[in-house]
Amino acid sequence: MKLGIAIAPKEALPLTFVVFRDDIKLTMEKAYKLGYEGVELALLNESQINIEGVKALCQKYQLEIPMISSGQVYAQGNLCLTSSDKGIRNQAIARMKGLIDVAEQFGSMVNIGRVRGPIEDGKPYESSEKRFIESMEMLALYAEPKGVQIALEPVNRYELNFINTLEEAQQIILKIGRPNIKIMPDTFHMNIEEPCIEASLVAHKNLIAYIHFAENNRWAPGMGHLNFPNIINTLKSIRYEGYVTVEILPHPSPDEAALKAANYLKTLL
Repeated sequence: MKLGIAIAPKEALPLTFVVFRDDIKLTMEKAYKLGYEGVELALLNESQINIEGVKALCQKYQLEIPMISSGQVYAQGNLCLTSSDKGIRNQAIARMKGLIDVAEQFGSMVNIGRVRGPIEDGKPYESSEKRFIESMEMLALYAEPKGVQIALEPVNRYELNFINTLEEAQQIILKIGRPNIKIMPDTFHMNIEEPCIEASLVAHKNLIAYIHFAENNRWAPGMGHLNFPNIINTLKSIRYEGYVTVEILPHPSPDEAALKAANYLKTLL
């Protein structure tokens, strides 16, 4: 397994769940010095970074970019894939296609978290699900020839009322039927929604492509009550070899959070 950390440009929204929200060069240098092997980039759109500049930084600091995350797309303007407003839906699809283009440049995945959108109040579940499936089919077909995988992230019920568990994600993926859509578990959300984190990882091992690590309080691993030794041993048992990326709050400070996460997880990995 490889260790990653979520970062964002300094223009990112303040509520973005990343450790470092600052100049990309500075944060990549910090990630390298702390022993991280990859950085997940949280982007609002493709214009937030200079692709050739970031490629040069990757080479300089021996870092990969395993994931382009899309949380800001929903956080700013509520663009989402379930909206009954076709204009909003098309904007969300266009924004995601832009992030897929970025991912192609780095050999990255792209995540679908809250940008999938909610089940609309007072409307049939099936209507929102249908719009989501149709949108995902379009994105998967766009991403496939570019070699980009889409990672669907279950989110807890307090943030979204659609696809809260790994099993729900798997059932949706089966309905979409595209081979480049996988599951992206997040231990923070799993702690709320899954009866047993370890059992759920085992049950859905064939679709897991990428994982977020965060404590029950969204702090760095080791600063809460989740049993990360057990979780990591489970991942080893199912032969998961991808990234475990910390997506945590920058508490007590960004530098300290990143250091604590790296030191704790490196001893377990």
